[in-house]
Amino acid sequence: MATPGDRGPTAGGVVPDPTPESTTGPASAPPVGPASHPSGSPAPTRSRAGRNLPAAIVVGGGMAGVVVASLLFWRPAFLAVVVLAVGIASVELSRAMHRSGARPPLVPVLAGGVAIVVAGWFAGLTGLVLGLLFTVLATMVWRMTGGPAGYQRDVSAAVLIVMYIPFLGGFATLLATAPDGHWRVLTMLAVVILSDTGGYVAGVLFGRHPMAPTVSPKKSWEGLAGSLVAAAAGGAVGLWLAFSLDWWWGALVGLLVAGAAVVGDLAESLLKRDLGVKDMSTLLPGHGGLMDRLDSILFAAPTAYLLLMVATG
Repeated sequence: MATPGDRGPTAGGVVPDPTPESTTGPASAPPVGPASHPSGSPAPTRSRAGRNLPAAIVVGGGMAGVVVASLLFWRPAFLAVVVLAVGIASVELSRAMHRSGARPPLVPVLAGGVAIVVAGWFAGLTGLVLGLLFTVLATMVWRMTGGPAGYQRDVSAAVLIVMYIPFLGGFATLLATAPDGHWRVLTMLAVVILSDTGGYVAGVLFGRHPMAPTVSPKKSWEGLAGSLVAAAAGGAVGLWLAFSLDWWWGALVGLLVAGAAVVGDLAESLLKRDLGVKDMSTLLPGHGGLMDRLDSILFAAPTAYLLLMVATG
């Protein structure tokens, strides 16, 4: 059963429910079959996490198509895609933080997030870091106008947002600015997708031992193994085709990027559980919020950037 802070089967796989859902209730209430609503209309197909699976596939495919098209046909459009994504995700996380009483100042967070990503695009890693530093300073100054009450809380929340989303997400733009940047980004995304898929399949088929029951109960060690195997195999093939790297280099990159994606997934699950939310928003049918789709990528992008820089010279 899905719980607050757990968005269901992802890189860590799932642990199947050992018992069916409770059927207790008023004796007069007729049972509702799995293929219909109480009204008698067909129910939407749902995943084991309770998601609308057809909607999730359509939305996920649409987002993937936008990313691929921006990379292959006009790469500056990818910068706009990243800016839009980190902006929306930052708003989602900021609003979720309101549940804890934090009020991160949104104007410097959004403006600084754009500055971080754009600086990374034009000035590389140095621009990314300087953009982060100036954004933190601007946030501290901006929040001063609100007085001392809650100052530390609000600034800390804002710094978490800008470091977590635009700074880590900005590494995707660093990947894209290389001469073969389209292949670097697509390889990273392919490894993350393979990690998610391998984890889901292995978790459904073999998942018995929870990996982090207090953070994400449906993630299993068997699912993690499936994630790593799928990502290593995909990395070995993909990096050989894209960069002519030895298979073991590709397998190593796949393993480490998948490991980072799993950590990113768990980090967001931990944050959502702390905030008491199931999803960051309801923006994307079948997925939750955009932040719920970026969690793995935010940790995978800097990992892929470093490894590919070392592997390809």
